[in-house]
Amino acid sequence: MHGELNSSVLSDALVILGAAGIVIPLFARFRITPIIGFILVGLLVGPYGLGRMVLDYPWLVHVTISEPEALDPFAEFGIILLLFTIGLELSFNRLWAMRKLVFGLGALELLTISMLITAMLCMLGQYWTGALGLGLALALSSTALVLPMSGTQSPVGRAALSMLLFEDIAIVPIIFLLGALAPYADAGGLEGLVDTLWMGLAVVAAMMIVGRYALPRLFAQAARTKSPEVFLAASLLVVIGSSLATSAVGLSPIVGALIAGLLIAETEYHNEVESIMEPFKGLALGIFLLTVGMGIDLATIWNNLAPIAIAVVSVLALKALVTGILLRLMGARRGTATETGILMSSPSETTLIVLAAAAQAMLIQPGTAQFWQIVTAIGLTITPLLALLGRLVAKRVEPSPDLSEFRDDESTHRVIIVGFGRVGRLVADMLASHDKPYVAIDFDSDMVEQAKREGYNAVFGNASRNDALSKLEIDTAPAVILTMDEPVLAQQLTRKLRNNYPDLPVIARARDGAHAAELYRNGATHAVPETLEASLQLSEAVLVDLGVAVGPVIASIHAKRDEFRKSIQEGGELDYTPQLRTRTADSA
Repeated sequence: MHGELNSSVLSDALVILGAAGIVIPLFARFRITPIIGFILVGLLVGPYGLGRMVLDYPWLVHVTISEPEALDPFAEFGIILLLFTIGLELSFNRLWAMRKLVFGLGALELLTISMLITAMLCMLGQYWTGALGLGLALALSSTALVLPMSGTQSPVGRAALSMLLFEDIAIVPIIFLLGALAPYADAGGLEGLVDTLWMGLAVVAAMMIVGRYALPRLFAQAARTKSPEVFLAASLLVVIGSSLATSAVGLSPIVGALIAGLLIAETEYHNEVESIMEPFKGLALGIFLLTVGMGIDLATIWNNLAPIAIAVVSVLALKALVTGILLRLMGARRGTATETGILMSSPSETTLIVLAAAAQAMLIQPGTAQFWQIVTAIGLTITPLLALLGRLVAKRVEPSPDLSEFRDDESTHRVIIVGFGRVGRLVADMLASHDKPYVAIDFDSDMVEQAKREGYNAVFGNASRNDALSKLEIDTAPAVILTMDEPVLAQQLTRKLRNNYPDLPVIARARDGAHAAELYRNGATHAVPETLEASLQLSEAVLVDLGVAVGPVIASIHAKRDEFRKSIQEGGELDYTPQLRTRTADSA
């Protein structure tokens, strides 16, 4: 019995890891999003796919999920981690820059669509609490799918970003509302709801007060250890503790995870927390999407093909029409409104989360949840086709789009300084003196804290992590300056930056000529050896003291620097010996 259980667990683990490590990269090769990939894999290996053939072909037990319900706790934890990272990603600075679009267009779009869907479902006989949950869920659009397709710089991308940002913010009150309505879903009145609301608000207020003072100290201590394991443990402690706190008063644990993410987002450690949690969130979310795919019964779809098709078309058409009209009323051009409306029409992966929360709160029946999960899964799967359709229709509606509409109120193009010790501070001072915006990143929490107290724009983070610099908007950075005194790390980071951003200027600090040569070989735009600069500065001081005019001295210094740089790039080393020998012979 014990051996059979272990075999079952190992088989399920093999399928999950196989999906994450083999199948999903294969989908990515054909530019199919992992969200769709996980759903399709779940459909394939679930009880309604190959799983139903296990009795006829016993060997299939090794490539199917034998007990889908055993994955439910992991799927729920994946939802918690996803909502936690949504909280981490919300930036108040970015929201303020786009405040008119986010809180104008975004709010109007979500409220209008959700109320229309709620009204339609109520007319079809759905109780108002369930209709409200479904309306809010189906009104959401996929940040994970839409933004990679539209970008954030085009008019379509900027319009979509404003609505998606508001939806991310709205997740907090939506989940809070569903959790508050949970005990009273099948009751006609609101008896007891007030108690849940005031207790929930009290817990959230206590979390925000305690978190404001405790979290920076907790993560500062974790950062001083410079151990990713300690940072991960602290992050999980905050997520799980917050989730338990809100669930203890009758709210969904997702509410606690969101609040925890928002609180950590206000600290200087949010980038590092997000980087460390990203792999776990991705895998846990993958398990959740697998369970969604395993819950899709193709026979049910076939038997209910007409209702499902009507639901999919109705949701897509309603969202596209309302979004397009609102964009036109806000001043968008016809092509932008049309393409954005069609692209934003499909449901979101967050729709699945809200549906799961609504089902958990008993606002909707399991069969209803499964029906709309199928509708959502189909909508997610055809989102790339909707993007293509939107572009084709937009070109017919308006052949020449205006690229200037929906610009952000602010656009930050900041130089990124990696390492904020003695050299990094000097670089920051020089950039500030010439009114050039910058942001510095360092893995030393004490150094970052001191720098922030002194007015520097510094953040805590490990630049060697894949997404640490991307969160600093490296895509729009005019340059990256590597100032840390770690030769191997500088070479690795230079190579990674050059591979990922071929046109990005990378200026790196080098210890000597040999190190500078390595940096050039790894793709540095400029490598500055400390020994060379010290020699040139010493020469400059001596020549000026000897009475040589400053202008010729500076010109000769620049010429010698260019000569040395060319020598390093071509030969790899600086060799002073030939010059010394020649001069000795000449003097003789």
